Amino acid sequence: MKATDVRLTPLERPDIMSGLAHAVASVRAVAFLVWTLFWLPIQAISLKFDTQLSWFVPQIYHRGNCLILGLRVLCHGCPSSDRPVLFVSNHTSYLDIVVLAAQVKATFVAKQEVAGWPGFGLLARLNRTVFVQRNARRSREYRDEMHRRLAAGHSLILFPEGTSNDGNRVLDFSSTFFSVAENRILTDPTTVQPVAIAYTRLNGLPVGRSRRPLFAWYGDMHLVGHLWSVLGQSTVTVEIAFLPPVTIETCGSRKEMARHCQLLVATCVSDMLSGRPIRSI
Repeated sequence: MKATDVRLTPLERPDIMSGLAHAVASVRAVAFLVWTLFWLPIQAISLKFDTQLSWFVPQIYHRGNCLILGLRVLCHGCPSSDRPVLFVSNHTSYLDIVVLAAQVKATFVAKQEVAGWPGFGLLARLNRTVFVQRNARRSREYRDEMHRRLAAGHSLILFPEGTSNDGNRVLDFSSTFFSVAENRILTDPTTVQPVAIAYTRLNGLPVGRSRRPLFAWYGDMHLVGHLWSVLGQSTVTVEIAFLPPVTIETCGSRKEMARHCQLLVATCVSDMLSGRPIRSI
């Protein structure tokens, strides 16, 4: 008998824990596939005929995904009641998309490469995602497309860091992403609402710095392997905070708006990760 067999209960043994994680991941993967196949044709038909249902299906679908993935979402504050709204959020993982889409009826702004990702590209297109080329030469083009969507009354969600990170910090927000806020929607300035997301607990216990890569997807991490690991996790607490909205008129310029929103989000993420009361709301 191994010494570890004496000290550990059956559920604490690494081989059993690994087996349980694979079993959980398998069940969740099947549930996700069935759930997705159920809603795909409904959303495709709703989009084809441009019905109001096409705006509700993604929210229902991603709320179901939160349950399937074991994501326990705690909300602080409320999404702006203005319509349309440009939501700007920090970005830690593809899970951010599930959490945000479950809370607000809005479409995402994503880099053009996402459109070609197997499976994920199709889901993104069915959610009316705005695909953009993120370079200086094409900035005017994607800004105009975003403005057309906002002018049509569609709220948007973008990640102005331009990339995901390890979840321990918030990168600088690029002011380029805020250029659309310089345009008015009819006679009103564009409403911009900062949003903060943090993965704070696993099975009710605080998630430390070393464990945040369990949820964060960044750098050269392989998507399939990371997703399988996420599927095998137990209950994950995700906190999302909707912070006070701003406009270009209250900030003065898009650069000041980018700095203001980044500071609010960074402060809020720090508060949520440390368990402190949120100061930004």
